[in-house]
Amino acid sequence: MRLVRRDRGADQFGVARSPLEHILKNCGAKLALVEATFLGVFANLPAGLPLQKIWTVGDADSSLEMSVSHESVPVMTGGMEPHPSRPSDTMAILYTSGTTGLSKGVCCPHAQYFWWGVHTAALLGVADDDVLLTCLPLFHTNALNTFFQALLTSAPVYIESKFSASRFWTSLAESGATVTYLLGAMIPILLSKEPSEADRGHRTRITLAPGVPSQFHAPFTERFGVSIIDGYGSTETNFVIGGLPHEQRLGKMGKARPGFELAVFDEDDNEVADGTPGELVVRSHEPFSIATGYFGMPEKTVEAWRNLWFHTGDRVTKDGDGYVQFLDRMKDAIRRRGENISSFEVEQVLVAHPAIENAAVFPVQSELAEDEVMAAIVLKKDATVSAADILDFCQPRMSYFSVPRFVDFVEALPLTENGKVQKYKLIASGVTGATWDREKAGYKLVR
Repeated sequence: MRLVRRDRGADQFGVARSPLEHILKNCGAKLALVEATFLGVFANLPAGLPLQKIWTVGDADSSLEMSVSHESVPVMTGGMEPHPSRPSDTMAILYTSGTTGLSKGVCCPHAQYFWWGVHTAALLGVADDDVLLTCLPLFHTNALNTFFQALLTSAPVYIESKFSASRFWTSLAESGATVTYLLGAMIPILLSKEPSEADRGHRTRITLAPGVPSQFHAPFTERFGVSIIDGYGSTETNFVIGGLPHEQRLGKMGKARPGFELAVFDEDDNEVADGTPGELVVRSHEPFSIATGYFGMPEKTVEAWRNLWFHTGDRVTKDGDGYVQFLDRMKDAIRRRGENISSFEVEQVLVAHPAIENAAVFPVQSELAEDEVMAAIVLKKDATVSAADILDFCQPRMSYFSVPRFVDFVEALPLTENGKVQKYKLIASGVTGATWDREKAGYKLVR
């Protein structure tokens, strides 16, 4: 395997100090290895943290006031004896995105990432003559998975320091990449760019891009010549749901992969009938092919792994053929007038509007002490559209009770470092004086 780091600047991954403090306290790290560009994130950390020293890669800013001593990575001479490890030993503690609160440290054993590499390479058809390219950060399960595919297949891997829509296809061409990796929101962003010769000036044949709204699959493949592999995995699990290109069904994540079991449970952990929404639960056949728990959080571990199943927190349905459809995060479900509303489904309708770049849907409390549907919307550059026009677009495409009552036009959505929307921040902001309210505006729903 050949690993190539393609550095175009690293300041896009700035980390808020409070999450960093939480992580350092939780994991108890005494030494941090930090690229010099990020050293400022560690400035002025409070006293009392376990962290004692920082090693920097690259030239650090000498003017920074640091409460923890730092120095360049020491030059090593000679070799080191390999440290013995077992498949069950923790390889890494990866912190979840914290979209609903403080991040949890997921204990990932060596065997988990071996199987990540095996399953993903098989679905993507990775061989030693392929070239892999990821623009996702290495603290992300997807990027570490890519690294292990390279280890197992001897394929070279290029690691970009960030996702750049304007340079994405050029980067693929320059690297000669045949396989790449995207998150769902990146697909519509790439499609929104003006067509150019770079769209087909590469040799990339396939991308792993879970969570892409179904209406974008065909236009993406037709324009760029790249097939999309959907599927399901998480930091705690593995590539547990997916399928080869000819096995995929539009709008479905796929079926359970060999070596994994899945079920759909109700709130009492009883399995529900096919087609009935419930929580996705999974377990593995191979030892230690999923995470072993949350570091320093035994009560959260017991809660998530109860009854010998890992509870994903994702609301899904499963059909009679075993194909699973994602509906929502359980905590993102909105309850209005006795109806359960999937924020994910409403978001898919919104992003299909030609003027909308991105959207997030979340609950806010109404005068009746129940949920109302609110949407935060980012418009495409130079696009103009009214909230009423957007609701006109929504009404024929969803149930009347799912149509948002409140609409906010925003410059950008609050995102984690992985590009996931931090809905708890939107919920905390709630309805403001700038929010459009269809009831106050006299907008009528058609029932």
